[in-house]
Amino acid sequence: MTVEALAANQPETFYRGAGRIAEFRNVPALPDRPEDWVGSTTSRFDLAPSGLSALADGRLLASAVEDDPRYWVGPGRKDTGVLVKLLDAGQRLPLHVHPDRRFATSHLASPYGKTEAWVIVSARPGAYVHLGFARDVASEELAAWVTTQDSAGMLAATNRIPVAAGDAILCPAGLPHAIGDGILLVEIQEPTDFSVLLEYSEFGLADGHLGLGYDLALACVDRSAWSPSRLAGLRGGETLLPAAADEFFRASRHRGGDRLEQGFSILVAVAGGGRLTGEQDNLSIRRGDTLLVPHAAGPLRLDGPVEAIRLSASS
Repeated sequence: MTVEALAANQPETFYRGAGRIAEFRNVPALPDRPEDWVGSTTSRFDLAPSGLSALADGRLLASAVEDDPRYWVGPGRKDTGVLVKLLDAGQRLPLHVHPDRRFATSHLASPYGKTEAWVIVSARPGAYVHLGFARDVASEELAAWVTTQDSAGMLAATNRIPVAAGDAILCPAGLPHAIGDGILLVEIQEPTDFSVLLEYSEFGLADGHLGLGYDLALACVDRSAWSPSRLAGLRGGETLLPAAADEFFRASRHRGGDRLEQGFSILVAVAGGGRLTGEQDNLSIRRGDTLLVPHAAGPLRLDGPVEAIRLSASS
């Protein structure tokens, strides 16, 4: 067997969940651990090794990939290129921003920024996300909101976007956003834990500027107006995610009878049950399972009344 079913990997964080990961994955409820970092080679910012995934044999996946990248991620790659999470928003998350690759290279010594995308697994009626500013925001106004922690002013300037199960939305680096309460989602992102918190005091945090100071950190924020037509371009059409995601990662929905091409990926079963088979693998899969698929597994086939999301880095 090359494909490995992963145990839940739930580091502590500052907001609370509502038991959705426990129900989805059939694991103990941990309200103060509302994220499951799936197949993670990324540690929490300044809190390593928290966030890193362990394999069944006890090795950290990050170490295994470093030791044998060809087996795990295939020829020509050195890392997985992605971080996948399950996220259970038991409360609204703070408005925040992730830096892009240019900013991260210049100021955070990383080739990766943090563009991300969300695939909604379940959502309460009326669930929403805040995504981008609805009008142009001057740098002085943004700085004042952050300095005074004017949450009402910040949120009033954002677009409030309804979401429902099955929706998929790209959130480019730089775009201010906040996930509302009552949502369980699969998140794929660049493999970093860089967040600039525009709101922090209401969440019991001292600040959120990545150690850069807000004068510099706020330079990564997209302060431009995002109209309905611009926002529409962040949703997928025939494909799960829009073409703008292709530079960063891939996400695809698969059902029984589908063939999965060779390549490193994370597979999250979101409904039903079935089997995943290949030259070296034959294992059952059901809703809530998270599977680590190395490049060495070769092509695979999904069978049965099952639906899964496959997540991987761009080629």
